[in-house]
Amino acid sequence: MRLDIADLRLFLAVAEAGSITAGAVEANLALGSASERLRAIETDAGTALLTRHPRGISLTEAGAALAHHARLILQQQAQLRGELQAFAHGARGTLHLYANTAALTNYLPARLAPWLAQRPRLRVELHERTSNEVVRAIRAGQAEAGIISDAVPADGLRRHVVAEDPLMMLLPAGHRFAARRSLDFSDVLGETFVALADGNALQTYIEELAAEAGRTLDVRIRMKTFEGLCTMVGHGIGVGIAPRTIARQHRRATGIVAVALGNAWAQRRLCAAFADWKSLSPPMRSLLLHLDVDTEAGAEKNV
Repeated sequence: MRLDIADLRLFLAVAEAGSITAGAVEANLALGSASERLRAIETDAGTALLTRHPRGISLTEAGAALAHHARLILQQQAQLRGELQAFAHGARGTLHLYANTAALTNYLPARLAPWLAQRPRLRVELHERTSNEVVRAIRAGQAEAGIISDAVPADGLRRHVVAEDPLMMLLPAGHRFAARRSLDFSDVLGETFVALADGNALQTYIEELAAEAGRTLDVRIRMKTFEGLCTMVGHGIGVGIAPRTIARQHRRATGIVAVALGNAWAQRRLCAAFADWKSLSPPMRSLLLHLDVDTEAGAEKNV
């Protein structure tokens, strides 16, 4: 059969009204057009679907079967429309979000949780990368957007500051630099370090900076979490580097001293970065708006 949705709606309207005239009105069709389409439906079915009476119609057994399936099809169409609208409004699907370590560890959990709780059918896959890697992924079209540090160049991308979280030098309480108000990275390159695990985006970035200075970090132990890093530093195992929010969170429990790093790359602001707002998917736009990205004011564009 070559029935379309309009045919099914008309047939169901007639069946439920018990009258071709009333069904035509419900379907917004002229009586002549409705009668002609019903005859075409019966011809296509190869059997009578309606029994016509002076004061209305009744369904044949075949007509009752068609009415049953028409209801199911129209219900499925409504469900499909609802699901597609959910995709269109960012409430369903899978969102891939790229972010540096600081954003994933400190910033995103509290901001992402309430937004995601309102979208039970939306999945989010978080990808931890260095800020430089996030920028490259966006430029290559592998990522829609990401959360990066503004200390890295992002030519051609739009950036919008969402949080400030500079990197701090973590020292044991008795360290000779513990009383300093600020340090340069070069001051500590000869120190023994407590580092984050291999593959951690922030740690990779720190070791790249050391390599640029012609040094290799003397890593005594690598920890999987910032809490573990702070605990080790507090016991004098070595020095470490972590975001200010981490230092504040674990300072009392571990006894660490946090000293500001004076290097420009350490004066970090976390930024949402993307190439073009109009090209973003609905879920990504929704998330960035939730993160207070002001599209009316416009984001900073690096050129």
